[in-house]
Amino acid sequence: MIVEILLGALFIFGTVALTLAAYFLMRLIMGSEAEGHEKELASSIIFRVAALHGLILALVFAQEMVEYQQLKYTMAIEAGAIADIYFDAGRYGETYKAPIEQAISAYAAEVIDGEWQSLGDKGRLSQQAWVYWDAAYQHVLNLVPVNKRQESLRSQMLERLHDISQSRTKRESNVADSIDSIFWFAALAGVIFIALAYYSFPPMPRNLLLLCLFGAYTGIILFLIYAFSNPYQPPAALAPGPLERVQQQISASTSATGG
Repeated sequence: MIVEILLGALFIFGTVALTLAAYFLMRLIMGSEAEGHEKELASSIIFRVAALHGLILALVFAQEMVEYQQLKYTMAIEAGAIADIYFDAGRYGETYKAPIEQAISAYAAEVIDGEWQSLGDKGRLSQQAWVYWDAAYQHVLNLVPVNKRQESLRSQMLERLHDISQSRTKRESNVADSIDSIFWFAALAGVIFIALAYYSFPPMPRNLLLLCLFGAYTGIILFLIYAFSNPYQPPAALAPGPLERVQQQISASTSATGG
């Protein structure tokens, strides 16, 4: 938690420092106080640059938030698929359920204990989780239904295994599609250009306070964009809560049946 607070403070104070540095540098270059027509032109430029800058930040922030929420939704679907496969294996028949249950349970444990950390550190899925997924898939494929009930259950388990596969692909692509350095260049350039255009206003305490507020709020937005850009790392790391709850249900079911 302390690291996240320090990182947030770094974004905020860094943006404020960048804003003030650009402002005073422009004041130093331009020399004497600006005339009336300069202030009008500067205000016009500030308005246009700030509008474009705000639009860029808003679009990227909204995109990151949407992807973050989609990841949570996809994870919930995956957790439901794991539960469906595990319990449908029991409904299929006592003779066939053990290998499927073991494979899908091992898959869930690997995703929680290994893959989540791997995504945060390397941005890659766990190969061992794929091995467990493939084992469950092979066991379900090898089932030979003898009635309509088993045929329906086998079809549903295969469909839910495909849902898991798609969820895993989306999970990895979410890391691969992280924010490009071009965005950070555009975001920081916008802060600098806006601050430069304020040179026509004298460095009075109230003016400097307003510039600091602008820099601080921009820093907060940039920090939030950075935080949500990788949902597997702090400061906005997303915990595999739905998967953990499914694992608890599986463990409780195993204990209840004496497995």
